[in-house]
Amino acid sequence: MQFGAIEAGGTKFVCGIGDENGKIYERVSFPTTTPEEVLGHVTEYFKSHDLQALGVGSFGPIDLNLQSPKYGYITSTPKPLWQNTNLVGMLREHFNIPIGFDTDVNAAALGELKWGAASGLDSCIYMTVGTGIGVGAIVEGKRVHGLTHPEMGHILVRKHPKDEFLGNCSYHQDCLEGMAAGPAIEKRWGKKGQELVGNDRVWELEGYYLAQGIANFILILSPQKVIIGGGVAKQLQLFPLIRNNVQAVLNGYIEHQQILSAIEEYIVPPGLGDNAGLCGALALANEAFYRSDK
Repeated sequence: MQFGAIEAGGTKFVCGIGDENGKIYERVSFPTTTPEEVLGHVTEYFKSHDLQALGVGSFGPIDLNLQSPKYGYITSTPKPLWQNTNLVGMLREHFNIPIGFDTDVNAAALGELKWGAASGLDSCIYMTVGTGIGVGAIVEGKRVHGLTHPEMGHILVRKHPKDEFLGNCSYHQDCLEGMAAGPAIEKRWGKKGQELVGNDRVWELEGYYLAQGIANFILILSPQKVIIGGGVAKQLQLFPLIRNNVQAVLNGYIEHQQILSAIEEYIVPPGLGDNAGLCGALALANEAFYRSDK
């Protein structure tokens, strides 16, 4: 069986061809410019393949309510050219096949649960830390949706006592994304994260803020695995700092060996590496195909 997968990111759209087992046969990427230009590239790419279904994991916010007239839309995104874009509708104009749709982070969480670091479990969270911060969650085998979908990157965090940075979120200023996403690092320090590898202070603050978010997610959702991906998380010196800070924030309240003595196996990078989102989109395509077959 052949499925198409789209990881629709704020910086680039990654497209690929794969199967129901999460195997990716090929992949391409296009810069995220305008909806018309990007979707032109995407449809041209997929038209040369015989697809049974298509899966899309998209940046958001997005409308996931099947009863909503705006189902399949990217809605109030900070990217002005993409506000109120009917992403699924534009794809359906070209492809008369089942289309699975969810947030990019929910897709990545699904990919990791099926084939990656959370394989064999029935819950996990996937946090991406890059141009923004997003978190996808799977609880008891189901992706978490609700009124809209979780926006855990925008939770409020306590400021570090020695941090005078005001924050960078256009909606909330000093939320988690406003304090710890890639653009916040650059605005606070005047350089991109990859240029600050040896600056311990940068990563101490980053670990402090990300750990606060993760500790809250552990307290609320009790995931069996915490997976952190995205460009900023490729700074592997971050992981020990995050783990230590999570233990400090929880302060022994969660009496579980995963937190107390095996946290290196609990808070981890993606098992699928950079393919987590694309594999998750394949899983969405697989779900859409079998749902339409019933």
